[in-house]
Amino acid sequence: MKRTLETIPAPLPEELYNIIACPVDKADLKYTKDKTGLQCTKCKYIYPIKEGIPILLPPELQEN
Repeated sequence: MKRTLETIPAPLPEELYNIIACPVDKADLKYTKDKTGLQCTKCKYIYPIKEGIPILLPPELQEN
């Protein structure tokens, strides 16, 4: 079966996904299209998900 973006499982438990917010402006976060990160619905910053852990550091503190 070919994996499409719709078949990629959610990397975070639903309970966690429903309560986390952007650390910059407290807006909701949504998965990026490939589900490897979370994007703020307001400021559009992207926070990576590494090994199932969302890295919610403000962009200026993230390592490149």
